[in-house]
Amino acid sequence: MGRFHAGEQALQARLNPALPARMQQTAAMAIREFMPDQHRDFFAMLPTLFVGSVDEEGRPWASVLSGQPGFVLSPDPRSLHVAAKPVAGDPLNDHLRLGAQLGLLGLQPETRRRNRMNGRITTLDDSGFTVEVEQSFGNCPQYIQARAPRFAAASETPRLLRETAILSPRAATMLAEADTLFIATSADGEGVDVSHRGGRPGFLRVEEKDGATRITLPDFRGNKFFNTLGNIALNPRAGLLVVDYATGDLLQLTARAEIVWDGPEVDSFAGAERLLRLTVEEGHIIEGGLPLRWSDPDYAPQLAG
Repeated sequence: MGRFHAGEQALQARLNPALPARMQQTAAMAIREFMPDQHRDFFAMLPTLFVGSVDEEGRPWASVLSGQPGFVLSPDPRSLHVAAKPVAGDPLNDHLRLGAQLGLLGLQPETRRRNRMNGRITTLDDSGFTVEVEQSFGNCPQYIQARAPRFAAASETPRLLRETAILSPRAATMLAEADTLFIATSADGEGVDVSHRGGRPGFLRVEEKDGATRITLPDFRGNKFFNTLGNIALNPRAGLLVVDYATGDLLQLTARAEIVWDGPEVDSFAGAERLLRLTVEEGHIIEGGLPLRWSDPDYAPQLAG
């Protein structure tokens, strides 16, 4: 592992024909087949874990699991055990099976730290599941809004509200007001990824076009790994997750995806190098899906102004 697949390399080469070779050298140092102790300790501190998975139709979904810190533990550098089950209504419930590929993201908003781990499920038990490491690497703190979590009092059973290709006003508002998005992607034979995207409220542009809701978001300058866009180059689908940090409600969507490389629309997004356009297929809101609430955000310094 630790190498970039054809989709990621194609996007790197689009920037600079010499970049794929340089990025392979970077990957040899940055992407591991095990978790260093600092990553293992980091996951154990978190009250949430973001998960990317794929359904039987090959559609990616982004999910979030929660528990008291320590619910995610690494018994050894090659594995991560998650003692949690998805909330009722989350498609992840149907995707947890032996051998299934998952993308995992640990994010600590208050410190803007994040680490990634991608792998396969090796065991399932009454408490949750264990994932064997295939790729482990860190990410920079860019575009993460700092906010502190706290556990909320026990609430009623979460309620599922179905969404179609044309989103309800409530779902459209959740997107329009969001400052954070989680996006899951996959490519056949290359695993699953779940990534973070951040911006000031309004960075997700939402419109209805041709009988479906279309979401457009900027792709800012990053580490040139192109994990998300490289997967989309091979499999133009994505799963989206928005967390309402004030209520714990969750919005999960699956969508068709395309990359917009240039033009006036790209220029209209300050700081964007390209755009990602997502056409919704279906999804749902899970009211009370997360038993956590967060403080008001301290926006990432890259978003000043």
